[in-house]
Amino acid sequence: MHINGNSYIVDYAMNTISMTENKSMITTVYKRCETSVMTEEKLRSEMIVIAHRMYNKELVAATGGNISYRLDKNRFLLTPTGRCKGDLTEDDLLVCDEEGKPLEEGVITSEASMHLEAYLRRPDINAIVHAHPPYTVALSMAGIPIEGNLLPEAIIAFGQVPTSNFAIPSTNEGAIVIRKLIDTHNALILDRHGAVTVGKSLRNAYYLMERLEYISKVIYLARCIGVPKPLTKDQIRRIQAVGAVKKET
Repeated sequence: MHINGNSYIVDYAMNTISMTENKSMITTVYKRCETSVMTEEKLRSEMIVIAHRMYNKELVAATGGNISYRLDKNRFLLTPTGRCKGDLTEDDLLVCDEEGKPLEEGVITSEASMHLEAYLRRPDINAIVHAHPPYTVALSMAGIPIEGNLLPEAIIAFGQVPTSNFAIPSTNEGAIVIRKLIDTHNALILDRHGAVTVGKSLRNAYYLMERLEYISKVIYLARCIGVPKPLTKDQIRRIQAVGAVKKET
């Protein structure tokens, strides 16, 4: 269970005042603590919205998938293990340290090592979404890559999405296979397992996952009809130029 906001604010403020013996700090300390707690509460609510959306969009099934957020340098908010994402509430979410040790009662996701590895290698990201999007997984099973020359949306959002080596789910192998790939990609496919997307915010990471599955579905449907026709080099160049402008603005 997470810390009660008001109790935490008062206790922290009084401890700080006791140590500093500066009674005038009460207002400043209270406001800083209140802001910190309010921020975590908001993140918990947003993570639950995304977890429910993942389940409703069929990006996960049963108890699959997990989400995390970097609260600060040494604390991470994660979904618990063995729970359906469609049933989660704010109180179900757990905080762990940088070594994966839970700081609250409960069991964090079994994929925590993969999340922590990504955070270690990517100080620029704050959120990670891991799901099992069916079209994306199906393409990986068939050995069909997400090419970076088929859809304008894919080029702007991802370029080419790499597929990792196979790793046994819910083991430390996941952290190993993503190491070099996550350094330079915000989205990657876990062979026969699922996908991982990262971003500066929870919504950013989630939208990449939703977009990846949409692109996988379009590729699947195109291959059902015939052979997808790739964009020309000139078309790709022009699309990349538009994408660069969008990122700058």
